[in-house]
Amino acid sequence: MGDATANQYVRVPDPTMAAYADEFLAGVEDLPTYRPTIGCVIPAYNEAETIAGVLDALLAQTRLPDVIHVIVNNTTDDTVEVAGYYAGEHVRMTRNGEQMTEIFVHDIGKNPDKKVGALNYGYSLVEGYDYLLGVDGDTTPEPDAVEELVNEIASDDRIGGISAIYSIDDSALDGPMAKFLIAGQRAQFSAFNMQNLLRGRNMAVLGGQFSIFATRALRDVLEDSHQRTPWVKDSEVEDSLLSLQIKSAGYLTKISAAARAHVGGMTTLRSLDAQQVKWNFGAIDLMWPGQRGDTPGQPLHPNLRLRWFEHISMVINITTRLMFLTLLLGSLSINAFVFSPWWLIPPMAAILLNFRVARSMYYGNRRDYLFAILLAPAEVYMWIRIGHFLRSWTKFASRAQTDNWAAQAKAERGAGQGYLAPLAVLLVILAVLAAIWLQIPINAKSDILAVGWPILGVITILQTGWMMTKVLRRYKGFKA
Repeated sequence: MGDATANQYVRVPDPTMAAYADEFLAGVEDLPTYRPTIGCVIPAYNEAETIAGVLDALLAQTRLPDVIHVIVNNTTDDTVEVAGYYAGEHVRMTRNGEQMTEIFVHDIGKNPDKKVGALNYGYSLVEGYDYLLGVDGDTTPEPDAVEELVNEIASDDRIGGISAIYSIDDSALDGPMAKFLIAGQRAQFSAFNMQNLLRGRNMAVLGGQFSIFATRALRDVLEDSHQRTPWVKDSEVEDSLLSLQIKSAGYLTKISAAARAHVGGMTTLRSLDAQQVKWNFGAIDLMWPGQRGDTPGQPLHPNLRLRWFEHISMVINITTRLMFLTLLLGSLSINAFVFSPWWLIPPMAAILLNFRVARSMYYGNRRDYLFAILLAPAEVYMWIRIGHFLRSWTKFASRAQTDNWAAQAKAERGAGQGYLAPLAVLLVILAVLAAIWLQIPINAKSDILAVGWPILGVITILQTGWMMTKVLRRYKGFKA
């Protein structure tokens, strides 16, 4: 009886069912998975020298955009002809299989809204896609940059946009000035990128050089901000404003952990000044309450906290340098300067911090390390940045209505002398202070120096402590 009962539960494998199961599983594996669509928009203004390299880099991607629109505007060179050579369908085999993209070249002629107008024109062409990839006409991405960006943004619906990690290619530079300025910009980019990477990869500014946006986030911005287009023409920094709006709409703005792109750098003092003044002026415009006509100002917006910190840090840098310079000259004038080895500590801390920044660079090279450890190049570049900073705040305080986009374009053509203004002002200030100093009695001079040096010492100690904190912090495996 027990054996009979046991035999009732013996199952004999059915070869037909086993074959069906194998066939079913194979069919499931062959089912197509959803592939997000990417529309790439490249605003191009006089990019004849660089647009071919940008398109070549996009066509070499492991994940091709589904469509690429080159929006040529206000151009006076051969951008249309060069880009037109790439127009049409492109099919290539990648590690992810065969992929196809199509390139369209649009010459929209004279466009009063400049880059903003080109971006909005491009948005109208790709708003039906899942993602908009914005690329500047002088930015070349690494081969896996698009794949990294789309994988990251598709992995989390809370993300409204992701920016690549930016650097500047310094492999083909002519002249010591260009090499010096690019080294300074590379260090500046690296420090900014690392700050964002260490802040939970929260990116304050989704730079238009190479960023991907969820079109659903852009549509929400249009609704929340009552705008017709994502980018607005009345902002000096359209990227920063859009980043704020995406964040305010409830999305995250991130910096990629792996996607990298090389942007165009400024190789002359004139062009660097125009670019930095435009960026700083636009940031102040967003930071200062009640400045823009369509917003009460957002000084405490999460995306602006880092900007406030940067500006406060620059004020401290200006204070310490001007105080040291004037106190040193004043002490030397009455033979009262006494050297102390303690004053070597702040420069050493600065060298360590600059060296740490150089080491954090993914593409760091010998020139980056020399820029850091020699100290003098980094110090001169800091004085140049101080000039940009003061010019920006002066223009803002004067409420002068200037077209900073046009000023930058003019500077890149080699015109304009505004970049010399900070140096002229510094020389005037020093001359005035010297004239006043010569009229002060010797006892009063001694009293001023006796008070000034301790004050500078306290500020310098605090600043040095902050630098060492940044030197010792962990970078968590990130490379900028």
